[in-house]
Amino acid sequence: MIDPSVKIPVENKNLFCRDLPSQPQPGLGKVLVTGASGYIGGRLVPELLARGYQVRVMVRRASPIDQELWPGAEIVVADALKIDQLQKALAGINTAYYLIHSLYLGPKEFEAADIKAAVNFRKAAARQRIKRIIYLGGLGDIRNPLSSHLRNRIEVAARLKRGPVPVTILRAAVIMGSGSASYEIIQHLVRKAPFLLIPHWAKSKCQPIAIRDIIKYLVGVLEIPQTAGQNFDVGGQDILTYEQMLKIWARVLRKKRIFISFTFGCIPFYAYLTSLLTPVPHFITQCLMEGLKNEVVCQDNRIKKILPFEPLSYKKSIVLALSREEQDQVSTRWSDAYPPAHELALKLHELKNGPDYTARDSLVTDKKASALFRSICQIGGREGWFHSNWMWWLRGGIDRILLGVGSSRGRKSHSRLKINDVIDFWRIEDLQPNKRLLLRAEMKLPGRAWLEFTIKEKTQQRELAITAYYQTAGIFGRLYWYLFIPFHTFIFKNLIVQIEKRS
Repeated sequence: MIDPSVKIPVENKNLFCRDLPSQPQPGLGKVLVTGASGYIGGRLVPELLARGYQVRVMVRRASPIDQELWPGAEIVVADALKIDQLQKALAGINTAYYLIHSLYLGPKEFEAADIKAAVNFRKAAARQRIKRIIYLGGLGDIRNPLSSHLRNRIEVAARLKRGPVPVTILRAAVIMGSGSASYEIIQHLVRKAPFLLIPHWAKSKCQPIAIRDIIKYLVGVLEIPQTAGQNFDVGGQDILTYEQMLKIWARVLRKKRIFISFTFGCIPFYAYLTSLLTPVPHFITQCLMEGLKNEVVCQDNRIKKILPFEPLSYKKSIVLALSREEQDQVSTRWSDAYPPAHELALKLHELKNGPDYTARDSLVTDKKASALFRSICQIGGREGWFHSNWMWWLRGGIDRILLGVGSSRGRKSHSRLKINDVIDFWRIEDLQPNKRLLLRAEMKLPGRAWLEFTIKEKTQQRELAITAYYQTAGIFGRLYWYLFIPFHTFIFKNLIVQIEKRS
């Protein structure tokens, strides 16, 4: 339950920049947004379009829903690790937002990939003679030892600035908003853990900022030319320790929690335990937690004079985020860009010789296709899987223990689905209303798997079918398939019966 003492301002539910003190500059020329499929970029693009800008969105792979997501934007396919593709994406661009990061690649790969992408982008931008780059980085005092994540963010900024194109750098700490990884980690810890162990590094100071304020700053610096080539620290109203942030959450949710100071401060240990209690996988949790050792507070507040608006308090930012969740209006989520390169994953129709194994179950019904499909689209998340939920929960729990995505990832929206959305440990690969829903597995397994729901018209009736596809190489993959055949038969049969019953 949300604390009723905090009043939520009346505002447009979808746009944050209505009260921005800067003025739109639609004659500026084309604006490129990289990382548009991620959490920040996905919220920035609609704001720019609403203010009249010509926007080009850079994606690594075209999707049938791109125009639906960004109506009026130009879509270009390019990979930041391939400089020739970047040059095409940057052709004719005035200003580029650099919102690329490779955090989800894992601890051994993300730093090198981030540096290479930044260097490529700097070179391509110089060759195309664009006027400006805007980069969102991380807060951190370079005079102190930094976590690998914060150090990487600062190094990316340094690499971008070595070129002739002016770079505006915004440096932020924890970003709070519906769908952000930090938001979901803290919320689920407070909701699920009756007591919370507080290590010494949880007493470090932080200046969290609301997602809507980050978007305002990103749009605002575009509209104020004198910000070109400058660095700015951006933060919210409050400077808090992480322990205080947890306590505020407990008060907002009206949860009585016990906070225990704890001397054992091994971050991998805490990150692993946290990943078992929250939707956010272990590696993301560990990278974020490593940054808690560092004090991340704004040292330079010049941006407040250039863009004089009052950022939200920490408490109000989480109340607004909870409100968006309750209204089922979460537009972007951390899971949109996880696991690494999900948009580049092999699709079912791309298998040269088809899948190695299939299992199918079906029934014939008088129910309308629209009703059946609506029922299919309710699976997963808080609704569960209609039957034998403990089996789905057990499979997701094993996956999380093995550092996979698990089933606690849930869904971004409880009422709507679109291609690339996640449903527990699946991701939607194809969605054809009233005909087909195809899910691609993202849990850890010795092969590739898909789950397909189809509705086919028959004479005055409909056939509702569920089909599992599996592609593997090696003996362990084959053993895995045969081991689960009995479970598939039981689960799938009961699942489609429940789908038909609930339609």
